Amino acid sequence: MKHIEGKKKKGLVEGIVVSDKMDKTIVVSVDTFKAHPKYLKRYIVTKKYKAHDPENRFKIGDKVKIRQSKPMSRGKKWVVV
Repeated sequence: MKHIEGKKKKGLVEGIVVSDKMDKTIVVSVDTFKAHPKYLKRYIVTKKYKAHDPENRFKIGDKVKIRQSKPMSRGKKWVVV
């Protein structure tokens, strides 16, 4: 079976900030393309990640890169690069 998904560097993703209301934390929306296993049609999957932003410098609409790190809280396991 043919897969269309591209190879990415593990633990490093790029997305857009959708919320900056928390202190030192931003919510980043990441879009990825997936392929249906049988029909091979591509579709977009959106996932949101909480990322650590120590200086509160990123605002809604900014494009950021985040990488995986050790967990800082229950939901925050990413850091802004």
